[in-house]
Amino acid sequence: MSAQLAELEEENSGDDMPFAGFEKINDKEVKSRIKEIGNDADAADELAVLKAWLKLSDEEATLKKTVKTLDAALEQKAYNRYATLTDADIQQLVVHDKWLATLDASLSAELDRVSQTLTRRIRELAERYVTPLPALADEVEALSAKVGEHLKKMGVVWN
Repeated sequence: MSAQLAELEEENSGDDMPFAGFEKINDKEVKSRIKEIGNDADAADELAVLKAWLKLSDEEATLKKTVKTLDAALEQKAYNRYATLTDADIQQLVVHDKWLATLDASLSAELDRVSQTLTRRIRELAERYVTPLPALADEVEALSAKVGEHLKKMGVVWN
């Protein structure tokens, strides 16, 4: 209902729309505008939107009240159940269902983090050492020879 109400407000809040003049859209403002319009035939579309908003607003209020009542009943049932719990039930709820589940989730998250870190580090090392040392040594020798030739052409002599 809240989503439908928000959608109706959004669709009708632009310029020359039913909710354009409203600072805040609430029951009081909408009812006031409905009285203002009265039976004006030119404002029939606006009146239909305002009445639809009122209907959705009333339904939303009713549903919220129902949820609040049911929530209170559920809390009362849970409170009444506490007195009948045995030590084994409490241990099951607290230790097994809550603590162990939390520890399991934390441990899984830590294992995932460590695994990802190791995977990333292995990839870095694989990229770094993709060329074997003998190939690098051969490349260094070839490049050193080229540099030596260039230096000789430039007239540089060294021991």
